[in-house]
Amino acid sequence: MSGFKNLTGLPTKDKFYNYILNLQDTITSKLEAIDGKAKFRQDVWERPEGGGGRTRVVENGNVFEKGGVNISAVHGELPDSMQQYFGVKDANFFACGLSLVLHPKNPMVPTVHANWRYFEMYDQQGNIVDSWFGGGQDLTPYYLFDDDAIHFHHVCKTACDKHQPHFYELYKKKCDDYFWNTHREEARGLGGLFFDYCKATDEMSMEDWYSFVTEVGDSFLECYVPIVEKRKDLPYTDAQRTWQEIRRGRYVEFNLVHDKGTLFGLKTNGRIESILMSLPPHVQWVYDHHPEKGSDEEKLIDLLKKPKDWIKF
Repeated sequence: MSGFKNLTGLPTKDKFYNYILNLQDTITSKLEAIDGKAKFRQDVWERPEGGGGRTRVVENGNVFEKGGVNISAVHGELPDSMQQYFGVKDANFFACGLSLVLHPKNPMVPTVHANWRYFEMYDQQGNIVDSWFGGGQDLTPYYLFDDDAIHFHHVCKTACDKHQPHFYELYKKKCDDYFWNTHREEARGLGGLFFDYCKATDEMSMEDWYSFVTEVGDSFLECYVPIVEKRKDLPYTDAQRTWQEIRRGRYVEFNLVHDKGTLFGLKTNGRIESILMSLPPHVQWVYDHHPEKGSDEEKLIDLLKKPKDWIKF
């Protein structure tokens, strides 16, 4: 894999970095248009050990209470903890990706998360010894609308089907498994896609993986925007807003306890403000909280106990 070039002649890392630069512009422009009020604040930052990023955060909008669409490209010596994790010694790395989280104000609009990334590992001579793609996108509602879940998953499946017929089922299952709060025994949300360590094989070259990951990235707005536009003006009560904040607490728990991206950022001296931008601004932890029997809130909790097949629903 050392010296791999894609069809454009650019190294894979450069081609993918250019892709996420453009995707960040596309996504933030569309989200600003939907919100109609808030604009993304941009911070360009550098990492002392090598590399940096472009963080864009939106707050207190008409639609989005808080959100971030961030890109980074960092490199340097792989920290000891990560070398132990990967089972290597004296390795250097390059990692780039786009990560986004959007927390809408209206509890009828789901939170959404997405990430698309590329990683290279090098020996001391600078040769690539390993490389892979990863990413995905997933939906976390506070109130269940079956139509929204079906739409989100159908768009994900359409993107997958353009590449391999088994990808949707495989990566939907990986998403359900990954975004699972083991200490709560419930899913973080309704899932979507999750894939990692996507390496060259006889079946898929790195160019093939690049095409697949960018296909999924390009599908994000189609996945999410119609849901936002359908739900953003629905009425809601103070009680429903409280429920949203309680459920956001479970989101925080997952990100700080289980999420690999958060842990990787913290262990590689990533920019803390960019790493923790995924956390919502208003959250509640209510002791031993249980929704009322037969309520819409209980309906959501029951669903989160067992992942659902939204394609056959």
